[in-house]
Amino acid sequence: MTDKTQTLAPTRPRLAGRLKLALCIFAVMAVVPPVAHFLGEPFLIVVATRMMVFAIAALSLDLILGYGAMVSFGHAAYLGFGAYAVAILSRAGVNDLVLQLLAGVAASAIFATVTGAISLRTRGVYFIMITLAFGQMAFFFFVSFSALGGDDGVALTARSTILGMPLLQGAQGMFYTTLVLLVLVFAGLYRLTLSRFGRVLTGTRESALRMQAIGFRPFPYQLTAYVIAGCICSVAGVLLANQAIYVSPAYMSWHRSGEMIVMLVLGGVGSLTGAMGGALLTIALEEGLARFSEHWRLGFGLILVAVALFSPGGLSGLLRRLNLTRDAK
Repeated sequence: MTDKTQTLAPTRPRLAGRLKLALCIFAVMAVVPPVAHFLGEPFLIVVATRMMVFAIAALSLDLILGYGAMVSFGHAAYLGFGAYAVAILSRAGVNDLVLQLLAGVAASAIFATVTGAISLRTRGVYFIMITLAFGQMAFFFFVSFSALGGDDGVALTARSTILGMPLLQGAQGMFYTTLVLLVLVFAGLYRLTLSRFGRVLTGTRESALRMQAIGFRPFPYQLTAYVIAGCICSVAGVLLANQAIYVSPAYMSWHRSGEMIVMLVLGGVGSLTGAMGGALLTIALEEGLARFSEHWRLGFGLILVAVALFSPGGLSGLLRRLNLTRDAK
């Protein structure tokens, strides 16, 4: 089997290794609350919850960037749609998390369908710029939305309920709800990328012209992936609003989209486990480096440069090379 074929269809040992690593990550995250209580550091639960929220967002972006080669600088718009769904429905007296998730997903699906159908008519840097333009349009719309605080954002009175129960009010309840949704999102995307749809999407990443030659039209697959990614990112937005108990247009700025791309670069583009690990590591580095210096971005930038130079495949690429070296011995 050639290297190119292996890229399109990962071998069973590689898939099993990725799945085991993902299960290890979930297991480690599950024990964070008891460990945090044992250490007397309840703030660790808050940080870990934020890590998992952005892991969901990174997974959604990896579907279109890693598997579909669609570099979007407007992906954070969907984070904002989810967050503002919570704020708007809360003002209307609708506090149920499920209804807020449905509203965020519906708004994101509509926006992604319309903007994706237009954006996917372009390629390369033009696609990047048009997604950036649509993302900034959404950003400035909510900046001018004075009823919800405009540029200052709006504070929520309380976290959402689940079927009328205040399960998210405590940090631990918020943590485990986020963990459950992260597992569900990862499992869904894992199955999707291994399906016929996922293989066709990966094929369009390698060569859209070749996929057309064998009878597949790339556009419907790319648009469907684009919409799915936007809907999943809105789930992260709903959780982010509840975790911070605050909603701001800053959630959907192009800087946030860039940060999500950095997460993928750090973890490994085109690997769901890498995307999740990259998001967890990025937030951990931000929190850890900020404790040592207010210029923590300099240190983070140096780490990112080192990864780009010495491990272009990110953490997942580094682990893959270590496994190959071990097998060779």
